[in-house]
Amino acid sequence: MTRGIYITANDKVIEQAIALLKSIRFYDKNTPVVLIPYDDNYQVIAKKLNEDFGVQVYPDLDFIERLSIKLQSIFGEDFFARPNQFRKQACWFGEFDEFLYIDTDIVVFKKIVDDLNYFTDYDFICYDYQHKAGIRNVFAQKIIEDKVFTENELKGMFNGGFWASKKGLMSEEKIYQIFEECAANIDYFDFSYKTSDQPIINYMILKNIERRFNLAHEPDKNPGNWAGTSHFQQEGYQLIDPNNNQPLHYLHWAGIKIKPGCPYWDIWKHYRYLGETAPDDSELIKTETGIKTQLLQQVKRIFNRK
Repeated sequence: MTRGIYITANDKVIEQAIALLKSIRFYDKNTPVVLIPYDDNYQVIAKKLNEDFGVQVYPDLDFIERLSIKLQSIFGEDFFARPNQFRKQACWFGEFDEFLYIDTDIVVFKKIVDDLNYFTDYDFICYDYQHKAGIRNVFAQKIIEDKVFTENELKGMFNGGFWASKKGLMSEEKIYQIFEECAANIDYFDFSYKTSDQPIINYMILKNIERRFNLAHEPDKNPGNWAGTSHFQQEGYQLIDPNNNQPLHYLHWAGIKIKPGCPYWDIWKHYRYLGETAPDDSELIKTETGIKTQLLQQVKRIFNRK
């Protein structure tokens, strides 16, 4: 039985990916990590993550492309704001028997793969408080009106940036079938926040995997993990949730640009520059997508000279 972590990324998010991998490797030197390229611009990040953290590229790139094109075509090429998010569905068919998917705008505060120990009782796990916000950003009211899910089932909604499951629970044909079902019932979903995969994967899991568990539903109530939560208390370079006095498992900047002045910036900066001399905030280049240093520009210049 093999366990591992999948991420999706391209060169544009190299700084976020470095911060994530440094945090993973700080607590866990050995768990394999596989990069699913978000698009064709991944050569720089793949080289950097492989050299520094042993990250491997998903071996069957033709499959990822076929899967992505097919899923996008079911809804139409221009329907989704970020259709390449569906590339993460390749997790079901990779090398790991048990896998954890993590977005790159996350840093972890423990050996995060240990959360997969819940698989003794479940086939799918997630860990967030998405359900506390109601169905918005995932489902539309019609899904309740048509009694597709019960109120209790809707408490199982989750954020698509952190989830885990088992290889083989979804076949390629089953995924296509689910997407076609969703496309035929488009008014069940809330895409108003420009989400792409989150509504669909929630439908997929709630409909097809019964043995699922959100760690947020633990009787002892696990800590939160969204960077938009202002009450976390910092102890060193970890965070404590004062609601239950427990350390966070991870912090997710979902919907938040990671840049100087953003929530918990010093936490992110610490992990990004772990083992390096951190630049002053004024030296960092602010962009629309967050921050980046000269690293990507320098590496691209080297590539272009070859």
